[in-house]
Amino acid sequence: MFHPRRTILLMGAALAASLALAACGGGGDAPAASTGGTIPVVASTNVYGDIAKAIGGSHVTVHSIVSKAGADPHGYEANAQDKLAVSKAQIGIENGGGYDDFFTQLAKGQLDPAQVVNVSALSGLDTGADFNEHLWYSLPTMAKLADDLAGRFSAAAPAEAASFATQAAAFKEKLKQLDERLQLLKGVHGGSAVAITEPVPLYLLEQAGLVNRTPPKFTEAVENGSDVPAAVMTETLTLMKSGTLVLLANNEQTESPQTIEVKQAAKAAGIPVVDFSETLPAGTSYLDWMGANVTALEQALGSPATSTAGNAR
Repeated sequence: MFHPRRTILLMGAALAASLALAACGGGGDAPAASTGGTIPVVASTNVYGDIAKAIGGSHVTVHSIVSKAGADPHGYEANAQDKLAVSKAQIGIENGGGYDDFFTQLAKGQLDPAQVVNVSALSGLDTGADFNEHLWYSLPTMAKLADDLAGRFSAAAPAEAASFATQAAAFKEKLKQLDERLQLLKGVHGGSAVAITEPVPLYLLEQAGLVNRTPPKFTEAVENGSDVPAAVMTETLTLMKSGTLVLLANNEQTESPQTIEVKQAAKAAGIPVVDFSETLPAGTSYLDWMGANVTALEQALGSPATSTAGNAR
């Protein structure tokens, strides 16, 4: 999906990176296979960095470029440390789909395309004009990523192949358990209408059988950082009062006066608001984060939660 505001930010990030990193040199030679006996990996965000650690364990060294909780990857400005990490990496992980174009700029001349996992391409999903690039909320795609990384790590360190396979299997088993919980929600709430401020958690909502009823022009404007047209705003606020929604999914990292107004309208109408984020919260793992998101959905929908974690309110 095309985001003009984000495109401008990314162009600025690429320029900043090229200026700041010129002094670093950084040739295009293939990096060494390991650093201190580990496989050097660079990921565009801490989401993918954490998954790489889960699969690689102590046999990988991971640098996540966007690593601060609450950071907006769309407007990230790379620095010399990021360029250096890319130049030393053997494997790179990018989301693709227009989400983290800064990584493409950083990797150019440093990593061969074959060394980079493009998760959008790996997903097998339609990456056309309406593509939702927030793929880490797609549990089936993350299972594919686990297998892909296990294969790449095994090629780089064949002696540890069994360990990578075991860790990938354990990771996928936990994804399966989350999917089972989502399927239980689907069995009870499948077809129920929800609203979103942005498509960030849409894959997870769809896996639970929930149907997005938000006016497309609302989320389009929010994603592009532009004002929601008055008529569309009225339509969205009317939806909040319609009595047809079971929850509102809110991207807490990119709130605006208009998304806050919609959130307040939802609360006034008694609609549960569930906050989601784009980057991995501090002090947690990808699997724990997704588990908390599933729990939040269970709580918002009035279904028995399987843990006490959650962020519904």
